[in-house]
Amino acid sequence: MSFAGSKPSILVTGACGYIGSHVARMLSENGYQVIVIDNLTTGFRDALVHNETFYQGDVGDVVLLKQVFNKHKIAAIIHFAAAIRVDESVVNPEKYYSNNTVNTLRLVTTACEVGIKNVIFSSTAAAYGQPKVVPVDESAPTSPESPYGWSKLMSEQMLRDMSAAHGIRNVILRYFNVAGADPELRMGQRTPEASHLIKVACEVATGKRERLKVFGTDYPTADGTCIRDYIHVEDLAHAHLLALEHLLKGGDSQLLNCGYGHGSSVLDVVSAVKRVSGKDFPVDLAPRRPGDVASIVADAGKIRRLLGWQPRYDHLDTIVKHAYEWERKLRGSHKG
Repeated sequence: MSFAGSKPSILVTGACGYIGSHVARMLSENGYQVIVIDNLTTGFRDALVHNETFYQGDVGDVVLLKQVFNKHKIAAIIHFAAAIRVDESVVNPEKYYSNNTVNTLRLVTTACEVGIKNVIFSSTAAAYGQPKVVPVDESAPTSPESPYGWSKLMSEQMLRDMSAAHGIRNVILRYFNVAGADPELRMGQRTPEASHLIKVACEVATGKRERLKVFGTDYPTADGTCIRDYIHVEDLAHAHLLALEHLLKGGDSQLLNCGYGHGSSVLDVVSAVKRVSGKDFPVDLAPRRPGDVASIVADAGKIRRLLGWQPRYDHLDTIVKHAYEWERKLRGSHKG
C-alpha cells in the first residue's frame, strides 16, 4: 500500500519521552499527522512542540487503543513506550517484561485486529549482550545480559512471528547509545535520575550533581572502561523517518543497527565533557554495574545501504555540546 502524494496519520507511542519527542517533531515537520499515546510516567507533555494529537494512557490499555484506532486512520505505528534502565531491570525484571513485552503484544495484537500493517519497533543493542566480534552486525548471535535486553529481544521475536502470521511489515531498529539533544534546544533528555553517561556527566558539569561515578575500570579495553557507540538523537530520529518511508512505499521487514560504527570509552566521554564545557569536576571510580558489557560498537552498513541514511552529527564533541547546552537550559543558565 502506497501513500505517495499524501501524508498519513502515524501513531507514536511514548512520544513525550526523549527519543520519541524528537521523532514526533520530525514527523510533524515533514507533513505527517502525528497521534501520540503516552502515560507521562517518564515523559513530558510539553515535549510535543507541534500540536500533535495527544492521548494520555498506557499502550497496554486495549480499550484506549481501540478508541484511538477507531477515531484515526493510522497508517503505521512507531513504538517507543518502554522502561529502559538496565540496572533497574536486574532488580525489577517483572516491570520490564510487563511494560515492554506484554504491552507490546497488546499493542500489536490490537493493531492487527483493525488492519494496521506497518510497525517500527524501538529495540536495543543490549539484545546482543557481549558480542564475540566488534563491530557487531545484525546477523550476530543474541545473548542479552539483562532483563531489559531480553524484554526487547522477546518483543522482536514476537513481532516477527506475528508478522509472519498476519502480514505485518516491520522495521526493528536496534539503538546503540543515544545522546545529545535537538540543536535548537526545543527538547532533550529529561528523564528523572537518568543513568546515561553523557547526560549524567553534563549534569555534573552544570552543577546539578556533585560528582561523576565511573562504573568499572578493569574491563578488557584500552583504558579499562566500557566502550560504547554513541549516536546523536537527531540522526536516530532521521533513521525512523527513513524507516517509515521504506514501509509506506511497500518495503519489506528489516532489522537494522543504529550507530556510527566507532566507539568511545567512558573516560573518552569524561574528557569530552570537560573539554566542551570548560569545567573540571570530580570523578569517582566505582565497581562494575550488573548487566554492563565491556564493549559494543555497531556495524551500521546495512541501514546506510538500505535506507540511504547519512548521519549529520557523527562527532563525540558535537553530541556532548548539544547535551551540555540542553543541561544548561534546564538549569536556567543557557544564554541565547
